[in-house]
Amino acid sequence: MGLIERTYKNGEIIIKEGDNGTSFFRLLEGSAFVYAGFGKNDQVKLAVLEEGEFFGEMAILEAYPRSATVVAKGTVRAIEIPESDMNAFFAEDPSMIAELMAHLGNRVCAMAADLREAETLLGELRESEASKNKKSLFSKIKKHIDMYQSNKNKITEPDKESIRDALKAIPDDGTGNFKTYGKGLIIFKEGSVDNNMYILHSGTVGMYSGYRTKEALKLTEFTAPTFFGEMGIISDEPRSASAVAEESGTRVESICRDDLEPIFRSCPAKIDMILRHLSYKLRKLNSDFLNTCKEITEIYNNK
Repeated sequence: MGLIERTYKNGEIIIKEGDNGTSFFRLLEGSAFVYAGFGKNDQVKLAVLEEGEFFGEMAILEAYPRSATVVAKGTVRAIEIPESDMNAFFAEDPSMIAELMAHLGNRVCAMAADLREAETLLGELRESEASKNKKSLFSKIKKHIDMYQSNKNKITEPDKESIRDALKAIPDDGTGNFKTYGKGLIIFKEGSVDNNMYILHSGTVGMYSGYRTKEALKLTEFTAPTFFGEMGIISDEPRSASAVAEESGTRVESICRDDLEPIFRSCPAKIDMILRHLSYKLRKLNSDFLNTCKEITEIYNNK
């Protein structure tokens, strides 16, 4: 296995925004800053990485250019894992599968929170536009304007269809936990703690708030093949919505944390697809966030 332990000095660039990544990293010692637009007048510090965290994985999971620059803060030691050795890395220590999934899941949660904040702010800004009182919101919106200015060339929609096509190609090895649901049956219930994620192999699943109440609201719909409910395997938080079969013969595979290693042993491509799905979801949230920041910027600058 071609893992490489590297040491970086304070201020040294570990990965560079825009590069085509062929490896990802795990921070062993020290910390690092993550920047958008590093070295430019409008650079923005996005995050601080600490010991044990992964970074750079999205470039190899989805074959996208690096989305940010990572810079060493003090002396840093990190393991570099080439794309070709990812499965060997997992085979040597299968617990790393769950750790990488948790890392991606935490970033999904953080980006979802940022998007909600930006959408709320956009609503406030639209109201203030009507009253010509935009200036009063400047302190709130400055970071969103800065975020857009640093990332305006990176607002692209990730490719979901390539993930769906690859998921279709994964063979059924007969080891999954499958269940077939009739129309209207609940797969998981809003408010429940359900430590599973799901693969929809056939049929349609709707996500509802207040299902089977007068206030029931359909939030979104999934069609096969796709993943859904992935945060359950990462978080112990209650479900925010109910998943409901929308047609008879809806076939669903459930995956819990303890299933990850056996799945990897029998079908590593399925683990790769789960990671790619989480990476896609993070990119989609980031795209929605930047588009919201763009609208905030345009409304604020409109004289």
